[in-house]
Amino acid sequence: MEPPMEPSGGEQEPGAVRLLDLPWEDVLLPHVLSRVPLRQLLRLQRVSRAFRALVQLHLAGLRRFDAAQVGPQIPRAALAWLLRDAEGLQDLALAPCHEWLSDDDLVPVLARNPQLRSVALAGCGQLSRRTLGALAEGCPRLQRLSLAHCDWVDGLALRGLADRCPALEELDLTACRQIKDEAIVYLAQRRGAGLRILSLAVNANVGDAAVQELARNCPELEHLDLTGCLRVGSDGVRTLAEYCPALRSLRVRHCHHVAEPSLSRLRKRGVDIDVEPPLHQALVLLQDMAGFAPFVNLQV
Repeated sequence: MEPPMEPSGGEQEPGAVRLLDLPWEDVLLPHVLSRVPLRQLLRLQRVSRAFRALVQLHLAGLRRFDAAQVGPQIPRAALAWLLRDAEGLQDLALAPCHEWLSDDDLVPVLARNPQLRSVALAGCGQLSRRTLGALAEGCPRLQRLSLAHCDWVDGLALRGLADRCPALEELDLTACRQIKDEAIVYLAQRRGAGLRILSLAVNANVGDAAVQELARNCPELEHLDLTGCLRVGSDGVRTLAEYCPALRSLRVRHCHHVAEPSLSRLRKRGVDIDVEPPLHQALVLLQDMAGFAPFVNLQV
């Protein structure tokens, strides 16, 4: 006996309900497509015109877009298609596009999404001040911005952000080596009252003048990363201890001019510091030595 034939693509069993027959806006978009990874949506939209329309409707309503969900690398054409109808984005992360992302790719997206609150552009070295200008001008609710390893960010670009982003709370300027004390001082004076998280790591141009101005103008500062800021010393850290009661973590590894006495006041308050106190370092070294040499002849 031959097995029954499956219905063909154009046939439907009596009483059967196809996926696309379900209400799109009430069922499929909020309860189905919202749980499908972006990488799978790219495949789904190739199934049929109806699925393509469904996926496009879903993408138009996105609130959060992280290119990492598509994969470690995303083609320019794919990004353009995914974001072409999005007009309500609040979070945008584009680090996987760092090798090719340009102002021409990004500025139109920023212009269509004035509600953006978080933007991550770490490593996007092909951008310029034009992007930051569009961000500052068109996204007044911006709260979090990552520009880590963006060598093109300079003092002028940072001043534009400080002037036009009143809601800014978190800023990552790791390895933005064109940034100098003067730009950080301006940022502190203009937006210090709201800053909670700031990274100035890996920048030998940042020194005590910038740190002291941050301390005096950022009473809500909770996390500060100064890793590798070789010009930062004990004076800056002492000012942080005096003026930043909300500080919870401080990163000063490889800041060779920061001495333990300037850190001790912060340690007593329970601030998380990535450099161990000298006594602890000595004990660790002694344990390591004992581990390799359990018997030490102390006879002279």
